[in-house]
Amino acid sequence: MSIAEARAGAPVELVAVAPAGVVDADRRPRDLQRTFQLVLATVWLFDAVLQLQPFMFTKGANGLSGMLNGVAAGNPGWIAHTITWNGSIVYHQPFLTNTIFAGIQFLIAFGLIYRRTLKPALVLSIVWSVGVWWFGEGLGAVFSGGATPFGGGPGGVLFYAVLAVLLWPSEGPDAPFVAARTVGVRAAKAVWTVLWLLLALLCVVGSGRSPQALHDLVAGLSSGEPGWLARIDRSTQSLFLHHGTTMAILLALVCVVVAAGVFLPPRVSQWTVVLAVVVFALIWVAVQDFGGILAGGATDPNAAPLVILIALLYWPQTTAPRWSGESGLPASTPRREG
Repeated sequence: MSIAEARAGAPVELVAVAPAGVVDADRRPRDLQRTFQLVLATVWLFDAVLQLQPFMFTKGANGLSGMLNGVAAGNPGWIAHTITWNGSIVYHQPFLTNTIFAGIQFLIAFGLIYRRTLKPALVLSIVWSVGVWWFGEGLGAVFSGGATPFGGGPGGVLFYAVLAVLLWPSEGPDAPFVAARTVGVRAAKAVWTVLWLLLALLCVVGSGRSPQALHDLVAGLSSGEPGWLARIDRSTQSLFLHHGTTMAILLALVCVVVAAGVFLPPRVSQWTVVLAVVVFALIWVAVQDFGGILAGGATDPNAAPLVILIALLYWPQTTAPRWSGESGLPASTPRREG
């Protein structure tokens, strides 16, 4: 527009430009890493609440010590001995030990909420996760051949440690996906590949491919569930009894496809993440029975929700601005006419 036109009263289009260093709060991108840290804190808080169930403070086979002794079965002798040793301590001091266990989980949960205590809480969560995986989950039944992902293998608590590493606080963009923000793209892709190939392997080794073992797995988890969930369990039991090996192989193939997804173009990678979320959501409902929460006696929500959370950390992010063809400026830039 010429100076003459401006003097003649022609409308002038003005673009509001924020001062250097000033960012409009409404346009500031969400810190996705922090969002996932708070989600992880919520899961830890839920676990801590489950630890306060009355049976956890009792002795005997129906208490926490009985659960610990049960996971020792099938492990090598020296590993089983360490688990039963821990169970004996819990047996003699059930109230004290379980109070400590719950307190540690509350400490992790609230530590993740506040930025000042975030890093110590993540370190504590890694140490605690490895300890519980060994003494509380019997190494996820890996050595006993029962670590099928249908049942939560290789141990749900192990995924807490993976999440702690991937969500270690760091500055930087969330692209190409949140998991790469801390460890870098190559390392994040390596973690993803190893995780999903391990799940694929566990689907077809040991009892993971046995129709009878998979049938018995669901039957053992379905006790005390609400009627509608028990009906789903009966359908799952029948499916596994007649097509258990096929289902194990199909799940293994899904895991292999998901493992490769991180190396594919973003649009294709998104579909592999969706596939992972949908499949493990179905497993959580139809096989793991929401971790047994509705039946009482659950100590955690099982592995499927944590696998889903890890998958969402790898959702491809786009950082390209949307440009307005009319002004040549980002579409989100406010304009004022007058």
